[in-house]
Amino acid sequence: MIMTMIQAINQALAQEMERDDRIIVLGQDVGRNGGVFRTTEGLFDRFGPERVMDTPLAESAIIGASIGMTALGLRPVPEIQFMGFIYPAFNQIVSHVARLRNRTRGRFTVPLTIRTPYGAGVKALEHHSESTEALFCQIPGLTVVVPSNPYDAKGLLTASLRSDDPVIFLEPTKLYRAEKQEVPEEAYEVPLRRAAVVREGKDLTIIAWGAMIPAARQAAEAAQAEGVGAEIVDLRTLSPMDRETFVASVRKTGRALVVHEAPKTCGLGAEIAATIGESALLSLDAPVLRVTGQDITVPLPKNEGLYYPGPERILRAIRRLMEY
Repeated sequence: MIMTMIQAINQALAQEMERDDRIIVLGQDVGRNGGVFRTTEGLFDRFGPERVMDTPLAESAIIGASIGMTALGLRPVPEIQFMGFIYPAFNQIVSHVARLRNRTRGRFTVPLTIRTPYGAGVKALEHHSESTEALFCQIPGLTVVVPSNPYDAKGLLTASLRSDDPVIFLEPTKLYRAEKQEVPEEAYEVPLRRAAVVREGKDLTIIAWGAMIPAARQAAEAAQAEGVGAEIVDLRTLSPMDRETFVASVRKTGRALVVHEAPKTCGLGAEIAATIGESALLSLDAPVLRVTGQDITVPLPKNEGLYYPGPERILRAIRRLMEY
């Protein structure tokens, strides 16, 4: 069936709620309204108010209540309306969600999946365009997942909902309705903690995730016309990171470019570059380059294009890499 990412996410939620009656969806406007982007549309009518719950505008309470639900044997799926609204819940996530398994020496787990739209590219306001995934990748005990297409969105979300450990599931706002793809009707899992080579190439490796994958593809196609073969690795799970896949790719190509829309300083690209330096230094024919967002708050819509890493900036970096 041909689906957008929104439809794939909605179907994954519906199928898993049908399969497992412990799954509870909660968040601001997720019930009768179907969510601000309509990702939970139809779930309230299908499963009722006891399993699809509208909450107050109180992110800390949403996550805190979800932790309590897991203690009762439920598997909550809290939605934070935008990633820029998640910070009031940061204490709950860091101090409790991520630590309970370790704190209780494995006697208790927190099997919840926190869903939130993230990222710029749709000309929204600052708190609606955040890309601060690195904050969560720093926290042991959390799995951080980002799909880049409808097929992966359904499979990764299904795997997340079945996980016994907490997952931060980041949904690229820009990709919600950007493309359609063939997605199986039946439930399936895309394995967590495993990257994918989504484009083969021999001259350089582009490592990216989320909305940067389509941008990287466009740049790679333009580079191909100039005789440069760019391989693209989609991380899919940011933490714990599949280092083996991108290191193997860099050893093959000899050049590496990391692309993310989060600010450059202390972004995940720095960790990836360090990993390549530690594991593939002697394979490199050029320094590891990064194409990222700027070290500023996401600007208002008029200037968003100056902030957002697009295919043109990626192509310029490819050309620079090939000059070494």
